[in-house]
Order: sequence, then C-alpha cells, then structure tokens
Amino acid sequence: MDIITIVIIALGLAMDAFAVSITYGLTIQRPGINNALKVSLSFGLFQAFMPVIGWLAGLTLADSISNIDHWIAFGLLSFIGLRMICGSRKTENYKKAVDSLNNYVLLMLSIATSIDALAIGVTFAFLEITIATPVIIIGIVTFLLSLTGVFIGKKIGSYYGKKIEIIGGLILIGIGIKILIGHLFYM
Repeated sequence: MDIITIVIIALGLAMDAFAVSITYGLTIQRPGINNALKVSLSFGLFQAFMPVIGWLAGLTLADSISNIDHWIAFGLLSFIGLRMICGSRKTENYKKAVDSLNNYVLLMLSIATSIDALAIGVTFAFLEITIATPVIIIGIVTFLLSLTGVFIGKKIGSYYGKKIEIIGGLILIGIGIKILIGHLFYM
C-alpha cells in the first residue's frame, strides 16, 4: 500500500476525532496549549493504537466487532453528547464535576472515535500490510487534525458563549448517528 493511500485512510479515520476536537475547543473552559495537547495526544494515540489491536486480532475478531462496533461508538458518543447538553443547563459547580477534560470522558471519546481504526487494522492484517508505517501516519494525522480542531472550536466558542455546549453535544450525537447509519444501511 502506497503512502498516499495510507494518508487518505488516515484523513478519513481522523475526521471523527477532528469533529470531536472542535467540540472540545467549544466547551473546554481552559483551552490552552496543554489541554489542546492532552486531547490531541489522546485521540492520536488511540487512532494509532487501535489498528495495531485490529491487526493483531486479524480476521477472528473482525466478525465479532463488525456486528457491534457501530453500536458501541453510537452509545459512547450519544452518552457524552447528552451529558454535555444536560451540563449546559446546570450551574458552574456541576460543569466542573463533568469537566470534559476528565480522563474518563476523554478515554471514552478516544475509544469511540477510534473504533473504525480497529477495523482498518483487521483489514491491514488481511491484506498482509506491515503495520508500522500506517500506524505512525494515522497517529500523526489524527494528532495534527485534533490539535487544529481544538483551536478552531476555541475561536468559534469565544464568539458564541456557553450555549455552544448544546451544539457540541448535538455534534457528538450526530457523529454517533452517522456511524450507526453508515453501518446499518451501507454494510
């Protein structure tokens, strides 16, 4: 597989992480460079790590995961999205309790946005592709797009204020629905 194809795959895989990163930028109360790096590194590492898991699991796991991966992604993204929407209506004390930079929330979003990368890893194993180069490219592309997304979201959020959190929650739910519909109707 040539580098251009791998980059195109990486861009496709990174789109969900990019959209979620924009949402992070919209909702993070302190979207400085450290928090942007935290989000970007988490998404980049998971996007790079999941193909390795898929590659190692090979075709045995593909049948099991392909039947439920869309439901897992939909559930995780919808849960976080609903939590953000509910959080937008609560007091500042509640918002601090459900801080989107919470490691648990970031872990769930990182997993949800990288489940497709697991399936790509299985595909790489089936096609007998060496995993090192694709993993590095996927991780770097996702990191860079996620970092950019956080700052795009920060810029948009500064203009629209706190109510943008509802839009962020709806974006996450929309991504979950897109994943679900894509698997249910186009598989």
